[in-house]
Parts: sequence; C-alpha cells; structure tokens
Amino acid sequence: MKMSALRNVLATGLAAAALLACGRKETSADPSAPEAPPAATALKPELGEFGVETSYLKNEVKPGDDFFRHVNGGWLETFKIPDDYSSYGSFTVLFERSEARVRKIIEDAAANAEAADIEKKIGAYYRTYTDVASIEAAGLAPLAADFARIDQAASHEDVARLFAAPDLPGQSPFRAYVDVDAKAPDRYVVYVTQAGLGMPNRDYYLEEKFADKQAKYKAYVEKVLTLAGVADAAAKAAAIYDLEYKIAEIHWTPAKRRERDLTYNKKSRAELRSFAPGAPWDAMFAVSDLSGAEAVVLREFDAIQNLAELFASTPVETWKDYLKFHVVNARADVLPKAIDDANFAFFGTELRGTPVQKERWKRGVQAVNDALGEAVGRIYVERHFPAQSKAQMEALVANLRTALGERIDKLPWMGAETKARAQEKLSKFTPKIGYPEKWRDYSGLDVVDGDAWGNAARAAAFEWAYDVSRLGKPVDKTEWGMTPQTVNAYYSSTRNEIVFPAAILQAPFFDPLADPAVNYGAIGAVIGHEIGHGFDDQGRKSDGDGFLRDWWTAEDAASFAKLADKLGAQYAKFEPIPGFPIDPKLTMGENIGDLGGLAMAYHAYKLSLNGAEAPIIDGFTGDQRFFLAWAQVWKRLVREEQLKNQIATDSHSPAEFRVNGVVRNMDAWYAAFSVSPADKLYLPPEERVQIW
Repeated sequence: MKMSALRNVLATGLAAAALLACGRKETSADPSAPEAPPAATALKPELGEFGVETSYLKNEVKPGDDFFRHVNGGWLETFKIPDDYSSYGSFTVLFERSEARVRKIIEDAAANAEAADIEKKIGAYYRTYTDVASIEAAGLAPLAADFARIDQAASHEDVARLFAAPDLPGQSPFRAYVDVDAKAPDRYVVYVTQAGLGMPNRDYYLEEKFADKQAKYKAYVEKVLTLAGVADAAAKAAAIYDLEYKIAEIHWTPAKRRERDLTYNKKSRAELRSFAPGAPWDAMFAVSDLSGAEAVVLREFDAIQNLAELFASTPVETWKDYLKFHVVNARADVLPKAIDDANFAFFGTELRGTPVQKERWKRGVQAVNDALGEAVGRIYVERHFPAQSKAQMEALVANLRTALGERIDKLPWMGAETKARAQEKLSKFTPKIGYPEKWRDYSGLDVVDGDAWGNAARAAAFEWAYDVSRLGKPVDKTEWGMTPQTVNAYYSSTRNEIVFPAAILQAPFFDPLADPAVNYGAIGAVIGHEIGHGFDDQGRKSDGDGFLRDWWTAEDAASFAKLADKLGAQYAKFEPIPGFPIDPKLTMGENIGDLGGLAMAYHAYKLSLNGAEAPIIDGFTGDQRFFLAWAQVWKRLVREEQLKNQIATDSHSPAEFRVNGVVRNMDAWYAAFSVSPADKLYLPPEERVQIW
C-alpha cells in the first residue's frame, strides 16, 4: 500500500482541479546565464504594446476558422521545442524563469558557510543529487539494503509490509494518502486508491493503439532488471508485465475515476477486512503508522476488492520481483547512469517524445523542490513576489466573484432554490494568493551529504509522517497543495478554496502594466476557471463547506447535465491525432472550467468599465484584446507522443481546444471578430453552450 503526500494528490486529480496538468518538470534555461528579469519597464507591459505579443498574429488565418492559430500562428511556425522538452508554451516560459530563480536560491544556500540550518539542508540536498560522479561510484550499493528486505519476504503479509513502508519507493496495487474527508470536511481521513502500474494508465496495457508502447515497456523492464543484477531477467520481466496487465484489467477508467460520488466509499477497518480479505490490511496499516485510523475511504471500491484478490492469488516470488523492478524504476535518477538513461529512454523519449534528458542541475532543482519545496518557496517569495501583486489579485478575485454572483441570479436554466445555495457556496470561497500564511517546518528532515539514495528515502518518509500526523487533528485551513514557485493554480472541493501561487502571477497571465482587458482575459479567466471548478460536473457535488452532498433540485441537476452533455458532444468531435479523440467525460470538468471562467472574466471586465466604452489600442477593441489574451495564454507546441499521452491520461484538453472549443460558444467573440456562418468554428446560436 504505497504512501502518498498531499503534494502528489494534486497530480492525481483526486483532491483538486488544477489549471494545467501537473508533473511537467522540464526546463531549458541556460545554466551559465544570469537570471533574466521580466522585460517590462516602468512605462510598458512585458509583452507587446498592451500585454499581447501581436507580432505572432497570423492574419492569413481567419479568427473564425482557427482562433488559436490566428493569435499564435507566427510563433507556432517558427519556434522549435527545445530538445529536453516534450512541449513548450506560455507556462514553460514562466517555469524557466522560476527554475532559474530557484537555482540561484539553492546555489546561494550551498555556497553560504554561515547559512541557517534549513539553507544548509537545501544546499546539501542539491549538492548530493548533482554529484553524479559519487552516484556512479556507488554503483548498485544503494539498492543492497532494500533488495535484502525484499529477499527476506517469505509470505504475502511480508510483501504487504514492504508495500506499506514509507521509505521504500515504487509501486503496489494500493496507494494510501491522507486528505480532508469529503463528507466530514472538518477532519482528515485515510483514502485508499488503485495503483500498481508502471505505464501511465490502463489504456497503455489494454488498447491496441499502444501496442508499440507495450513491447517497449516489456523490453525496458527486462533491461532494468538486468542492469540491477537480477538473475533470469527475461522470465521475470514477462511475469511482471503479465501481473501489471491483470492490474490494468481491474482498474477503473480515467473518466470513471473523476466521479466524486462513486469514489467515496467509507468503511470501518473491520468492514474493510471483510470487503477485501485478500490483503492483510492491518499489517499494512501498522507499518505505515495508520493503526489508529478507525475508517478508510475506498475510491475505486470494487477495483480495490479485486486487486486484493489478485494480490492473494499471485505468488510471493512474483511480487518480490515486481517490487525490485519498481524500487529501481522509482529512483533511477539516483542510480548509475545506465539505469537512469534507460529510464529516460522509455518514460522521456518513448512515452513523451523528448529527445534529450535534462541537464543534471535542472533535475537537481526539481529534486529540491520536491523534498524541501516550502523552504525554497519562502525565500522565493521574499525575493520575487511584490506585495502589490497580491493586493491587485485580491481585487481581481473579488470582481470575478461579483460577476459570477450576477450571472447565477440570471441563469435561465436554474431555479430559485438552487440559485440560493449556489450563491451561498460562492460566498464561502476562500482565495489564497501568492504563498502560505504558515510555512512548513523541515527541522525533522535529515539530509546527509553524499547520500542521494538515502536523502530521497528520508524525504519520502518525512513527508508521509507529516501527512499521518494530521489524522485526529482539525483541518489546517492554512495548508497549501502547491509551492509558491509553481506555475499553476488549483481549486480544492473539500476546502472550497482557489489557490494561485506566486510564480503564475506574471505575464502573460498577469502584468500590472498591461491593459485591463488583457489581465481580465488572462489571469481573470484563470481565476474564473478555478472558481468554475467549484461548479463543474464534479465540483458542484460539494457545498460551500466542502461537504460532498447533493444540494441541487432534481430539475436543476437534470438541466445542468443536459448542458454539460451538449458541451461534451462538441469536444467529442475533436481528434488531435487520428485515432486519438478527446474523451469528453475525462475532460468535462476542465472544459466547463475554461468556458465558465472566460465567461465570468468577460462579465467582470465589462463591470470594470462602469458603462464606459473601452478605448481602441493599437487598432484593437477592448473585446478583441480580451480574447487575444486568452489565446495567448494557451500558446503551446507539443510533441506527438506527449500529445497521445495527454489525451489518454489528462483531464485537460490540448491547448488549441482550450481556445477554439471555448470561444466558439461565446457570443461576444463572434461580434468582436465578425465571425460568420462561413467560418469553420461557427456554431449557430442555439448550439452554443453557456452554463455559468
């Protein structure tokens, strides 16, 4: 029962809806270059004359035919994705800026002999991770102790204890994490979810379109076992793949896993033992310090039941080989280069199309962010987040809330009773901007110079201990699920909060010197997107206190479902790659968030004008500048393999459809760009969808 921390919960989509797919940990900043400040001056926004880089506009492409390429076409045709990236876009530019800033923070800490204890830990963690010569010299020695633990396992119960060990990396059929109880949001609970696969999800094992990946994965497993010195690697790799295939057959689909009412199945410990007797739950809970947990919430309940049965019926020796492979696979980055390179060749190049592995310093920065993120974030905020940015964001959030409140009152499809409850939920939204009020204490994390493997293990155990320590305590409302240096944003349904880390509050998302229309079309729509998650197909299932319950009248719920299905039917027609269409059920929440967010932002922008007409700037109307800003935010190039991966695994639609799929439903966009029935994106008024 592999453990997981709150930060990792975000990546699964279980606890929060984020603006951008998480886990993109790539960078290509020049390590020898000094940090480049934003291009803004005291008189001019960072991008273009008013906040949009109009030199990228491609006028040969009509706005009504392809708005994404009309706005970004010049860049799309001339920019080359750096070799160490699977995709590149507006988010990446800020990611690189954040990465360079964090590198400076880390290197300052490493070089300062008089640094505070936490800075010494930051420096030591980075220095040890980037010391590839020492990692190479250590060879397979770091594996010895963990392999010995695995070799000693003589029973299924022994194997289960290894699954639950917080310091042992890898996979197991079950994954536990601690988070807010969706039906008792004033306290924490243990969740158990399906797990156990090496490839991204079940589709990679079961779908014929991924046959090439299946063959390459089998070869990769064998290669890793061979490099790790495991005897009879070919036969054991075949058995591991067959086991993972059986796990994949049991797993729920990505779309089904989004259903919040289906994924809340609370059981007492006694009920769990009876429901899924194939797994020795008490032994696993004891090893993971969860013996005091009186109940658990099963997400994919029948999948967990069937996985427990598969666990019991699979030979111990197969599980031991499976564990050895996944231990090596999980920490390939702190093992010899041959193993690390093999890992990248499959997960980086084969699955994502990335030609070249990142430089070690870049990976070291991410490793420090993962282990000591808030310690780095505290310094980041001190150096790089101006107080006025927080104040301006607070005002924008307030305007967006006002706009949505007015829109709710006027919804033609919702009745008065549900409107009142929706307004109540909106009034209870908590915005978090920039950074946490309270910072994590890392004094209990032991960082040892020269022990990269041990540092990773101790960081994982430290994070798990932090999570477990929350059980039995009131929910900490100050807690964050992202660090300030993260270029992203999210909504949490159990906390009913919207969170905007410091690093995203820069151009093209937010620029104090940009035209207001641009800020509303960019960060305003991002704010609206996150608020919108509270009212999307899953977020709407919780009330203003974060309680998972049905607060809708049956009639209004049916009206919402009808509109959502209508929007889904539009996205179902999008097929970015032949044979790889968008799954509208998987992407529904993000699509609703995008559409509702842009609509809210447009409404708020109009309110901000106080009835006045927006000025013409550089030949563009206010409405045109608003929509240009939205399209600029989603400027992105993606390698084909990464795009396949995104379609199969990600709840976010690819970037071009986050532009084209949204604007074609907004009447104001048609008027702003004179879109006619002859244009490809045109939808008759009766086919356009407006939910919020």
